Amino acid sequence: MSIKRILNHPALTRPVAHPTGTGTGAGPATGNTVATASTTAADCGLLLLRLTFGLLMAAHGAQKLFGLFGGTGLTETGKGFAALGYHPGKLFAAIGGLSEFFGGLGLAVGLLTPLAAAALIGVMINAMATVSGAHGLWDTDGGVEYSVCITVVALCVAAIGPGRLAVDRFFRWGTGGWPQAAFALGLGGVGAAITLSL
Repeated sequence: MSIKRILNHPALTRPVAHPTGTGTGAGPATGNTVATASTTAADCGLLLLRLTFGLLMAAHGAQKLFGLFGGTGLTETGKGFAALGYHPGKLFAAIGGLSEFFGGLGLAVGLLTPLAAAALIGVMINAMATVSGAHGLWDTDGGVEYSVCITVVALCVAAIGPGRLAVDRFFRWGTGGWPQAAFALGLGGVGAAITLSL
């Protein structure tokens, strides 16, 4: 077999598939990409990121809602929210806790990923606006560092998509993309703005 035939072999000249095996991120796989049925390192990396980040955020919400993992529970968290100007405090504590709990679980399993990301983004915008924004960047000074990191990770997962190892792989929005990222950021921002205006 000549060198020319080896270099022109179909296996070497085929376009490479998107790391999640679902196309370019703008929609379903096209004729220009080859979908792969195998799980990639990118899929496993996204799963690890989603599980770690999502379950920790869900646990953070459970601290507020149920007093689990050393949390204060809804009544005490509500008093803290009331001190920040959210009235009734218990209602807003429940909204924040539920957003973190279900947003975190949604990202962990890769279910309704843009909506789950929006829930976390909205809570973090509120946290930055009412608690940490006045203290600068670094968390050691009470600043926005922590909230910015959560917001960016949630937005990135919406943009990239949850990967093949997610429930959303069966749905159109499961590939990620600009519309999904815009939805997550836009809905999170609108939800935060409404909450802050009440």
